[in-house]
Order: sequence, then structure tokens, then C-alpha cells
Amino acid sequence: MDSGEFRRLGHRLVEWVADYRDRLESMPVMSAVRPGEIKARFDSAPPEEGGRMEEALAALDRDVMPGITHWNHPAFFAYFPSNTSYASILGDLVASGLGVQGMSWETSPAATEVEEVAIDWLRQIVGLSPAWSGVVHDTASTASLCALLCARERASEFGQRGKGLQSGAAPLVVYASDQAHSSIEKATLLAGFGKAHLRLIESDERHAMKADQLERAIKQDLAAGLRPCAVVASVGTTGTTAVDPVAALAALAETHGLWLHVDAALAGTAMALPECRWLWEGIERADSVVFNPHKWMGIGFDFSAYYVRDPTHLIRVMSTNPSYLLTPHDAEVKNFRDWHLQLGRRFRALKLYFFLMDVGVEGLRTRLRRDLANAQWLAAQVDLAAEWERTAPVPFQTVCVRHVPADWPTFGRDESALAKHNLRIARAVNESGEAYVTPLALKGRQMIRVSIGAEGTKRRHVERVWALLQKAAQDEAVARRP
Repeated sequence: MDSGEFRRLGHRLVEWVADYRDRLESMPVMSAVRPGEIKARFDSAPPEEGGRMEEALAALDRDVMPGITHWNHPAFFAYFPSNTSYASILGDLVASGLGVQGMSWETSPAATEVEEVAIDWLRQIVGLSPAWSGVVHDTASTASLCALLCARERASEFGQRGKGLQSGAAPLVVYASDQAHSSIEKATLLAGFGKAHLRLIESDERHAMKADQLERAIKQDLAAGLRPCAVVASVGTTGTTAVDPVAALAALAETHGLWLHVDAALAGTAMALPECRWLWEGIERADSVVFNPHKWMGIGFDFSAYYVRDPTHLIRVMSTNPSYLLTPHDAEVKNFRDWHLQLGRRFRALKLYFFLMDVGVEGLRTRLRRDLANAQWLAAQVDLAAEWERTAPVPFQTVCVRHVPADWPTFGRDESALAKHNLRIARAVNESGEAYVTPLALKGRQMIRVSIGAEGTKRRHVERVWALLQKAAQDEAVARRP
């Protein structure tokens, strides 16, 4: 392919993406293909001869699109919002076109310095003080692993430089809520703490970690001769967007010398709104925080923002400096390869820069407030509706509900029967193609999550998913009649 062919096909693909976005609302939200169906559409062997790009483009509509679940659909209410704005797409296009490998400042100074600017803009937007330094990671999962590695090395006085966790010292312990994301357990395992040394602390009726239970667990571990190391606070849990008491956990972390990492993967974006910042009061006492602009904000996947208060410690834990990576400027600049696990890095900061230049802070805030208002509207409808329960508070944009039929006592108050009932409701909504929701099992109860926040989601889309849920419940009632 030469530059002329690239121009021709590139223009066609930009038109294709724009057309796709224009017709997005008319498509079924969730793909209905069966396992293996998409793979079967493609040749099992690679092409021997090239020059077949026309076939590749034709395959997009014919073979790829049937297997796409449309995460940017205005009726996508599953998992979490995953907005990829037009501006972010353009930033990704430029980053791919430049083909930058930004492992060091010298390998492309702009990749480092634009990231410094954009990540600091983001710090200001969410109200973090200048005491924080940030870097772009791929996902919150790797950022949380990075945080626990930093916690491990502080507690072990850089044991990685010697025998590591094989030194024979007392085991280190990590604490998190029983509602923490599964990536925290994975990070604990990968960082070498061992599952036996992860304490999942009981959450309260609002599904937030109980600070008194954390304190009790720390004291029990100290009495057993173990070494408390780190606590992970969730601000916006995956299940219900519950908020752990950051200030109370920070006080305990300070008292016992624990690293405090805050996982605000989805909810960190809400801190662009000054009226939401009370929800992470105490954040300035944490050691690290991560959130995902590739979720609710609008930066296309993948893009996580990881902030630390002590970048020197982070660099000491993460850096290796073989001779082939050394440059004359290393003492003057940031080499972001030393701020995370991977060596190679894309020019992701362009996505954030383009996005902010396009929408501005106030444009972002307007959309977030719309989503919060839509969530409160839905919560109010659920609270007023007979046979429906709201199963968690709504601090952000996710509403958790379940249907409890008036004749539930005839089920023998069997939670398993009620769970199957709600799973059928969710499946009916999803199979309709009109909306996509996800089920959640929480503390022995089955519920349905409605996660609001796609860029194109308006009140009418929220009204429609509520109508679909009610209709599915009614159809279930009819089906149960003898």
C-alpha cells in the first residue's frame, strides 16, 4: 500500500466509522451470534498474496459487524460506560499514524511532554492537588498491581533488591472491601502476597467497607505476627458504585503505616464535578489513585490515569536501566517507562488532549450531570413502582434493581427461584436487542444493574429500558400462570 492508496482507503474508513455512528441507535445493542460463528466466516489459512484490502473492507459489514456488541450505543446499560468520542478516535488515528514508541523522552520528546501536560490537566479537572504526579496506564488492573508492588517494596524496605518475598520475614497482608474489583485479588496474587494474605473486609448495608472491621483485622494480624502492608479503598465499586470511607481508611493507614491505594476506576470521572468530590474526602492522604477516563469520560479504550504522591518511590520500584536504554537527558526528564510495568508505550496522551480540546471541562461536566440526573430519575421510578426494589444507593450513575413479584411467597421465599426470575428478566431485555443490562449477584441476592453513561444516552433511552424491564417482568408473571 502506498500513500495514495492509504489516503483513498483512509477516507473510506472515516466515512464508514461516521456512518456506523450515525446508524448506531438503529442496531440491536448486543450481538446475537453463537460461539464460533464469526471465526467460521474467515479463511483458516492466511492469504498467500496481498492486495486484498477491498475484500477486507467488505468483510467489516458482512463478517465483523454481526459479532459486535455496541458499547457506544445509547441503550448500552451493561458493565460500565465505555465512551469513545470522535475526538478520541482522531487522537488514536494520529498516534497510530505517527507510530511513536514513547518509552523514553528521547524516543519522542512530544510523547512524554504532551502526556505531562494532559495528565496534569486531568489532575486539575478532578480536583487533585499539585502534590500528585500522574502517568497514563493501559488499565486500572495494571495500575493497581503497580500500586501493590510499590506498597510491598516500601513495607519490605526494597526486598526486591535482595531475596524478595523469599527472605523469610513475616508475610505481608493486603486489605480490601468484599466488594472490591476482582483485579485487586489478581494484583495481590501476582505481587506475591498470596491469597491467604488478602483480607476482604465486610461491607455495610450501603456496600462500603466497614472501617471498624478493617481496624479489627489489622490488629488481629499484628497479634499473629503478620505485617499489614496495604489497604485498597474503592470509590465506586464495580457492582453498585459503593464508596468506601476514604478518610477513615486513611487514618487507619497512617496509624499502622499502610499504603493506601484508591481504586476509582469508573467514579473518578465524576470528580470533575465539584459537587461530587465530598465522596472521596480524604483522597489527599492516599499514596496512589487510579481511574479510567476510558469509561465514563470519553477517552477511547485503553487509557487509565494513575497518580502517586511519591514518584521517586514509584521509579525506584519500577525502573531498570540497561545500557541500551540510557540517554544523555535522563537526569533532566521523565522516562515514563519507569512509571509502570511495560517498557513500550503508545502516544495515548493525544486521545486525552484532543478530547479536552473538543469538549472542554464544562462540556464534560454538562454530560456527567445529565447522566447523574438520569440515574436519579430511574431510581425514583423504581422506588415508586410496586414489586420493584432498588437494592443499593445511587451515588453515581448505576442503578441496581430487582423484581419481587407480589406472589413471591408462593415461591416459598426461595432466593434461588427469585434469582432465576430476575435473570430471565435481564435476558429478555438483552435478547430484545433494544437495550443491554447486566445481572449481578450481591450478598446472596440476584439483581439487575442499569449503568447509565453512554455519550448518546438521553432520558428517552432510560425511560425505554425501564419500560422494557417492566414488560419483561409482566411477561414473566403471565408465563407463571397455570
